[in-house]
Amino acid sequence: MESDLERNTKSGIDHRRYGRLPPLRVALLFGATVVACLLFYHSSDPIKTLLNFSVSTSTSSSTATPTVNVVSPLPPPPPVKEESKLERVLKHAAMDDKKTVIITTLNGAWAAPNAVFDVFLESFRIGNQTEKLVDHLVVVALDQKAYLRCLALHPHCYDLTSANKTDLSNDAYFMTPNYLDMMWRRIEFLHNVLELGYNFVFTDVDIVWFRNPFPRFYPDAEFQIACDYYGGNPLDMDNWPNGGFNYVKSSNSTVEFYKFWYESRITYPGLHDQDVFNQIKRDPKLTEIGLTFKFLDTNFFGGFCQPSRDFNSVCTMHANCCLGLDSKVNDLKVLLEDWKKYMILPSEARAWSIPQKCRYINPVYHPPVTPDEHVHEGEGDKN
Repeated sequence: MESDLERNTKSGIDHRRYGRLPPLRVALLFGATVVACLLFYHSSDPIKTLLNFSVSTSTSSSTATPTVNVVSPLPPPPPVKEESKLERVLKHAAMDDKKTVIITTLNGAWAAPNAVFDVFLESFRIGNQTEKLVDHLVVVALDQKAYLRCLALHPHCYDLTSANKTDLSNDAYFMTPNYLDMMWRRIEFLHNVLELGYNFVFTDVDIVWFRNPFPRFYPDAEFQIACDYYGGNPLDMDNWPNGGFNYVKSSNSTVEFYKFWYESRITYPGLHDQDVFNQIKRDPKLTEIGLTFKFLDTNFFGGFCQPSRDFNSVCTMHANCCLGLDSKVNDLKVLLEDWKKYMILPSEARAWSIPQKCRYINPVYHPPVTPDEHVHEGEGDKN
């Protein structure tokens, strides 16, 4: 009978020379082979993975340690820019088109209970199909008092106080440094809104809303502005603009225009935004940037300077040409009472019951006064 040695020799295996593989080494080699196969199977580029995979054993130890070199992962994508607080407020207030909002600014004096802000909000509640529009209103607070008051009454409030260098919580009398600072701060803010891609209706808070104004906006104008005095032609440069109400579509032209408007305060020092607009409305720069603009008819967007005479058409009424906060509040409340009576008996509405306390009001159209005459009309908030 053949011995084991003779059989192994015939089969080509001589265990006396090679010895048996230790069980641990066999297990480790098997495990490394399984890992390699799995990586090869699941890799999107098997050949590249195979070339980058190696198993090495240590010669200084009786046990082998497998080392797996896997292709380095791709670097992580850059972090997404955090949405700014302003963007969040605008996004939550936007209309169905995702890019149109209504904006007003508010300081502490006008935010006081039973003052202008309360009258403003009430007009949306009692207006003809205006109640839902308030859902798209962004209130820009110029001081902490206004911000806290807004939070108590309205869901979409933006705190601009961190950027304020002056105290804007008190009533800003017409053409005082605080008044001018407040007017130019809103132009700068509205420029930022346009840069974010949002269209807006800007409305002073001393404007009451009786109807949805959107059907009355011109479809072919990027910038539309209300008037203290309107001569009947939306393209007539002799119309006297009022910056307290405008509709603006975001575009390269309007972004450039608001930048130019804001920078023009340096060219025309001591004037407020609407008087500077009156100076630049014929500037070749507007044609150069391709701005299309029109003036809004006071029959739809009236005010105390030139009231709308048609209760069946009026959309908004502005307490312009009126000096003093108390006078504004009184006569705005009178407007609301006139509107309530009209809604009950439309056929009985003949004319507004103002002015009562407001001064410097002339309901009959007259040619615009010069900027210098505006400045010297007296103390108080004219616009």
